[in-house]
Amino acid sequence: MSANVAVPGEPSPPPPARRWRRVRAWLTPWNILTVAILLWAAPRLLPHLGAVVGIRSGPDDRPAFRVTALDGAVLSDSALRGKVVLVNFWATWCIPCRVEMPALDRMHQRHAAAGFVVVGLAVDRVSTAQVREFAEDRGVVYPIAHVDAAAERTFGGVRGYPTSFLLDRTGRIRHTVIGPVAPLSLEPAVRRLLAEP
Repeated sequence: MSANVAVPGEPSPPPPARRWRRVRAWLTPWNILTVAILLWAAPRLLPHLGAVVGIRSGPDDRPAFRVTALDGAVLSDSALRGKVVLVNFWATWCIPCRVEMPALDRMHQRHAAAGFVVVGLAVDRVSTAQVREFAEDRGVVYPIAHVDAAAERTFGGVRGYPTSFLLDRTGRIRHTVIGPVAPLSLEPAVRRLLAEP
């Protein structure tokens, strides 16, 4: 039976020419642009939504890291075990990174007493002194370290900046998000992890 043969009691399907006209009418530049934006945005936004509602995202890894903060303190996965840790990869030239820094700083201070810490990992190719000056100018209080690409590989790679990895008290990655709205979308996840025994 042909696909265009009418079945008694059912409306007949439109002829191919009419269907093609409908498709062409839908393929406007605006619709194509909208679909392209949605395809680009979906992989970036879905992890944020997952963090809000509690759906895990990111690799199920316990990254082993050891970095020296700008103040000389050594930050490592073992030293931070028992805390909920937000590892944030950023750069001084990254405008979205600059936008989220004050919110990350407030989040760090708000939950520090409960066992939460933000660790900023600057990936700049500038000097450590320039990274330090940048952080001091913005009054950032959470620890920051100047790192190279090896640190990114430790976390399974970074596709864009800023990228944040939220680790539970055992050091396991529970959420990975890209973009400057991490403090907003990760706030419920941080509260949930801090409430876990």
